[in-house]
Amino acid sequence: MKIQIMGAGALGSLVGAILHLSGFDVLFVARGRQLEALESGLKVSGLMEATMKVNVSSRPEDAEITFVTVKAYDTERAAEMLSEVNPGIVCSLQNGVGNEEILQKYCEKVLGGVTSYAANLADFGHVIYAGEGFTYVGELDGRLSEDALKVAEILKKAGMNCEAVDNIRFRIWAKAVVNAAINPVTAICGVRNGRIVENEYLWKVSRAVAEEGGEVMKRMGYEFDAVGEVRRVAEMTASNRSSMLQDFERRRKTEIEFINGAIVRKGKELGVHCPVNETLLNIVRGIESEFSP
Repeated sequence: MKIQIMGAGALGSLVGAILHLSGFDVLFVARGRQLEALESGLKVSGLMEATMKVNVSSRPEDAEITFVTVKAYDTERAAEMLSEVNPGIVCSLQNGVGNEEILQKYCEKVLGGVTSYAANLADFGHVIYAGEGFTYVGELDGRLSEDALKVAEILKKAGMNCEAVDNIRFRIWAKAVVNAAINPVTAICGVRNGRIVENEYLWKVSRAVAEEGGEVMKRMGYEFDAVGEVRRVAEMTASNRSSMLQDFERRRKTEIEFINGAIVRKGKELGVHCPVNETLLNIVRGIESEFSP
């Protein structure tokens, strides 16, 4: 069975490495300096220590399963590339809302997915396995399909915690609301996740973001303790530096449009005012606009 990692950044490299070490035929699709580094091999450290030779390419190929792990703003480009081959079952493991809908425009079989596995790039070709988490995959229409069960089984065979579920849309939104309350606040303030709950002033902001996101989800028909979940995740990942903070430090574009932006847009659609989310959205947009092109 050929498995493809579309976007071999931090998370993609970690998932690909776990599958590769379990004996699966894995193709890593990367670009730029990461592509060049992977041509010499992939190093994993942290919860796993390994160095391996991997198959790497600048373009996707035919596969039975393709995991999409590109940044949300690169989804359209990745989907266009996948439409030129037979990618098999396409499963997004990305941050934010709306990635799956973009993939569906170009690919026939698309699953949604969320994961709490933590990975950071120490350097090009070197990924840090920072935290073992859980992964959920599922059909966007709520079916427990053979495709979803197959993908979950593959990840479980590789030793990952995974489950096929019938509520993946809920899980995608829940993760987005939690990310909305943690990522931009940590990025703007330059702090690790734990400071969200340790600093009373930051907690006021994050709590307000969570309350707005929770109200949007309530209008969508979902029951979700957004404030409680944000506190739990911030405490559980207290020493972590969010991906948005790392993007800021590298002066790179963030996924803010697919996180807080998605909440603001959905809120307007449902008649829920989200002023704190919108303020963070515009602050991050403003900071990004100051980055050198």
